[in-house]
Amino acid sequence: MEQEDLKSVTGTVFNVQHYSIHDGPGIRTNVFVKGCPLRCLWCSNPESQLPEPQLMYLEDKCTGCGACIAACPHDAVERQPDRPEKVRTDRDRCVACGACVAGCPTEARTISGETMTAGEAYLQVEEDRLFYGDEGGLTVGGGEALAHPHFTRALVTLCKESGMSTCVETCGAVAWEQMRPVLENVDLVLYDLKQMDSAKHKEYTGLGNELILDNLERISKETDCTIIVRCPVIPPCNDSPEEMHAIGKWLVEKGIRVSEIDLLPYHSLGEGKRMQLEREKGFVSEVPDAAYVESLRDILRGYGFLVK
Repeated sequence: MEQEDLKSVTGTVFNVQHYSIHDGPGIRTNVFVKGCPLRCLWCSNPESQLPEPQLMYLEDKCTGCGACIAACPHDAVERQPDRPEKVRTDRDRCVACGACVAGCPTEARTISGETMTAGEAYLQVEEDRLFYGDEGGLTVGGGEALAHPHFTRALVTLCKESGMSTCVETCGAVAWEQMRPVLENVDLVLYDLKQMDSAKHKEYTGLGNELILDNLERISKETDCTIIVRCPVIPPCNDSPEEMHAIGKWLVEKGIRVSEIDLLPYHSLGEGKRMQLEREKGFVSEVPDAAYVESLRDILRGYGFLVK
């Protein structure tokens, strides 16, 4: 595909995070695409799950002026019956048109997700090139980067051809046929392993893990991508020593090329975003004790891995 054609490919992006230091080595620009096949109970970006734009409502900023009620052409906004100084949105009626956002004087209402071309995203990544040094570059996250193969492939190709390091973060729950072409221009894959037991994986994320494990094997055997395995530590879903042993044993037995394993302890940032989506209180875990996480780290080190 010609470069101009690559630049015109569109995707739905809900955030471009500059100066990111937690999604790959060095300083990176993280382009977050919207839409994911999983529904992880602990998702820190619940606004990323659906592919279409969504309204976000920050109640603390709302003064109850009623401008949004008057502005909505779909009669989707009304006052809360038990708290008339605040409003609520009928999500079945809301089409995220943005009329209420434009009418809100306190910026309590925003739209998460906008259509962006790969060329537009590339320009934002290019702006940060000065800060990348030898290690930094582009990371495409989500949502699920590889569930949007045309946009992600176009963006990583533009960045790779201009000499930048490229990285994708993936849950692995996408067909290999749409994953493989993207990886041709990807240097690093951040690959999530959440649970080795498929039944538990389905309980906590909505899908089993067979495709996820198969894809990780194929990336290891059929590509030159560097692989960092990332394991969220979510009490009580997957934080037992037995589950860490299961991960380490499987990686060794399958001969997966792992440069390092990152343990990611639970945090509650996703709960605030669920509130902005006006959902009922969701799954809440607890931040695992640092000493306990270190003991889990020691288990995986015992299988010969560098663990951070």
